[in-house]
Amino acid sequence: MNRSYEIMFIVRPDVEEADLDKLIEGLTGNIVSGGGEVKAAEKMGRRRLAYTVRKFNDGFYVLLHVLAEGGLITEIERRLRVQEQVIKFITVRMDEEEKRLAKVKALRDSKVKRSALPAVEAVAEAPAAAEPAAAV
Repeated sequence: MNRSYEIMFIVRPDVEEADLDKLIEGLTGNIVSGGGEVKAAEKMGRRRLAYTVRKFNDGFYVLLHVLAEGGLITEIERRLRVQEQVIKFITVRMDEEEKRLAKVKALRDSKVKRSALPAVEAVAEAPAAAEPAAAV
């Protein structure tokens, strides 16, 4: 059963653009040959890291949107782990997240918003506040 995943990895900042493209092509080739599908490969560019990772303060971020089975994702993670150029990576299963967001959206749509209620209550309270206080 193919599931939807996002794989984000950070590549060392001293890697050339051609080598980065070669790395991405190699990973997408492994995914396709393993029976998966790469929906999108997005190079997010060079960014500063929140903390030092393997003595690097910045790196190239790459995001892959993948449809694949769990075993194939395990193999891709293993390959990312042994790549010298990759300093950090994370894989997130998105189908559960999409299901959760759809459930929250349905729940929100089923509830009535206060701004959608008629303004009858506000009009009824306004004359009572406008009356002057009784003199003592």
